[in-house]
Amino acid sequence: MSAMTETEPFVHPALFYRGEREYVAGTVPFVEEGLDAGEAVAVSVPGPNLELIREELGARAAQVKLLDMTQVGRNPGRIIPRVLRAFADAHPAGRVRIIGEPIWAGRSPTEYPACVQHEALINLAFQGRAVTILCPYDVEGLEETVLADAYATHPTIIEAGAQGTSAAYAPEAVISRYNEPLTAPGDVPQTFYTAKTLPDVRHFATGRAAELGLPEPRLQDFALAVAELTTNSVVHGRGSGALRVWRQDDSVVCEVRDAGLLTDPLAGRCPPPPGQAGGRGLLLVNVVADLVRVHTAPGEGTTIHGYFRC
Repeated sequence: MSAMTETEPFVHPALFYRGEREYVAGTVPFVEEGLDAGEAVAVSVPGPNLELIREELGARAAQVKLLDMTQVGRNPGRIIPRVLRAFADAHPAGRVRIIGEPIWAGRSPTEYPACVQHEALINLAFQGRAVTILCPYDVEGLEETVLADAYATHPTIIEAGAQGTSAAYAPEAVISRYNEPLTAPGDVPQTFYTAKTLPDVRHFATGRAAELGLPEPRLQDFALAVAELTTNSVVHGRGSGALRVWRQDDSVVCEVRDAGLLTDPLAGRCPPPPGQAGGRGLLLVNVVADLVRVHTAPGEGTTIHGYFRC
């Protein structure tokens, strides 16, 4: 992935803001310019910021798709397929303009690696498309490491009304750096499975999740995710895998580990092309889970953690 220029169809700037005044000044004119140009416009940001934009737009807010990112983007892996691509694909004629704020001060350390990978993967998911995605960053509320990562995932930075090229733009390096090994607590036993034992391991995993406090209907989503992940292990992970289930804070976590290797960094984050066999399992897991973390590497195989809030 090379640094993008202003002549390329896809534009992906980061907006660094301090306080409500700078936030409104950086976002509302962006929305109004899109509306004036006849572009389809969507805004997906945390609730309080969404209300700031809605109030400032007044009657024009009715022309914009407004979404609370803390709800639709709780799982960062869901944002590209269910928010950004869903809106862009629904408006194939002409340029599309979106504000997406996937990283806010309330994001947990467990969520953050998936968030920053999401920001890096946007560049790959929309390469060559006539889409502009503006990503606000709260300079006062976020850590310096987060802002440094924003420079690496966005080719353009806007701050204090000035726009400049990011010399640190390196999305592929970010994707690789946050491909972190995933581990379970040391006292959680593994359950191994093959094609013949898939029904047994799914029954065990769902029962264990119920014991750990996961309520209905989340149990149904959990069971669906386990079914997809374990089936993928059998089909793509050399016929077998290992599963672990445990409670972490307010979530039940399912770990599936196998010998397979994910070679597509957008796996689970973009709908597969029409007619392609496969590619929908991990996408479905991202839809039903509250967080999905993935680690894949040659010689190590693939480990996936799915988080389901109780």
